[in-house]
Amino acid sequence: MTAEHKRVLAGSMVGTTIEWFDFFIYAQAAGLIFAAQFFDPVSNANPSLAQIISWASLGISFLFRPLGAVLAGHLGDRMGRKPVLVITLLGMGAATMLMGLLPTYHAIGIAAPILLVLLRILQGMSAGGEWGGAALLTVEHAPHGRRGFFGAFPQIGVPTGMALATIFMLILSSILTTEEFLAWGWRIPFLSSVVLIIVGYFIRRTVEESPAFEEMQELKKDSSAPLAVLFKNHWATVLKCALIFAANNAIGYFVIAYFISYGTKYIGYERTDALAVALAGAAAWLVSTLYFGKLSDRVGRKRTFLIGYIFLAIWSVPMWLLVDTGNVAMFYLAVIVVGFLLGPTYGPMCALFAEMFPVKVRLSGVSIGYAIGSIIGGAFAPMLAEILYTTYNTSMAIAAYCVVITIISLIGVLLVPKGIQDKDLHV
Repeated sequence: MTAEHKRVLAGSMVGTTIEWFDFFIYAQAAGLIFAAQFFDPVSNANPSLAQIISWASLGISFLFRPLGAVLAGHLGDRMGRKPVLVITLLGMGAATMLMGLLPTYHAIGIAAPILLVLLRILQGMSAGGEWGGAALLTVEHAPHGRRGFFGAFPQIGVPTGMALATIFMLILSSILTTEEFLAWGWRIPFLSSVVLIIVGYFIRRTVEESPAFEEMQELKKDSSAPLAVLFKNHWATVLKCALIFAANNAIGYFVIAYFISYGTKYIGYERTDALAVALAGAAAWLVSTLYFGKLSDRVGRKRTFLIGYIFLAIWSVPMWLLVDTGNVAMFYLAVIVVGFLLGPTYGPMCALFAEMFPVKVRLSGVSIGYAIGSIIGGAFAPMLAEILYTTYNTSMAIAAYCVVITIISLIGVLLVPKGIQDKDLHV
């Protein structure tokens, strides 16, 4: 592994960690804070409806991820992967910091939720453009036979960012009273993101452009309209990517945010216990992502995905039964196991998606496929879970949703063509 390889891996991992930290502190605040702070009239009249609306504000940003992916993919396929990564990092950071300064409904009325949603949309556009560039930068730099391992590094930015967000919330919940946390303590993680953005910006500026893109530019193979080519010739591949990612994203958002909200509000876990459980789930997800990314180089990416989704479907019902026991140890077991099972369907994703597209439309293809998959999967998963639970008054309704979305992604994996692993990425 060369010095440039190390800079690429560090740059992709640090950048995605920072961006997902920003994204996830919103997700956790949506479960713990925003229903009361920004949707106050609804919260007073109907707390369950206010929570559903709060989860909807989380999901609405996903609708703008494809737009971010289109813009970033178009620019990245023309200008290179590196400039896009810097732009998305700054966009995400600015939106997050401004959320920390935003007055509540009590202070400015209806303008508060409107501004919150607008900033959330900016986060969604930045996230839509972030992942594809980071994924391809690592995979296109990878030595032969190590794409799965290299591609796992931007992926671990998700559980690492989640862990940082959870640690922040856990510390604040431990040292502040409930009144202090609700009044101003929740703002601290949002405002602190400015420090992380500065660090990530300078790290990313040191990373060189990807070899595959540079070679394409030298050979003048770039298309005058890569997006038109993508949708004309590769729409089915984009759809496959979306289906493959959907279940991982949906169940991932249960680990990221919904288990905390559900456990504290419906089962009676302490908030600090629920946050600690989420942190343990993030740790299991991180280790598993690296392990299965590397394993996919040996046993095959398609096989790794199939194993992961089969076991996620099997675990869906026991997972919710364990959470419902009210026993903290069983809560830990449920979330740690599901965190580990997310790894086989996340670690190899960058390499798999990269190998599914030709270089001229690769960034657009993987970014848009990932963005659409997040809409199908995680965008409204916490909101749907909340609706299912309040409608049927049982977590088994949520478990059934987990099984169905997992089967959909399993079908997407089965549609991946054979023989693409370790294909030449310069074409």
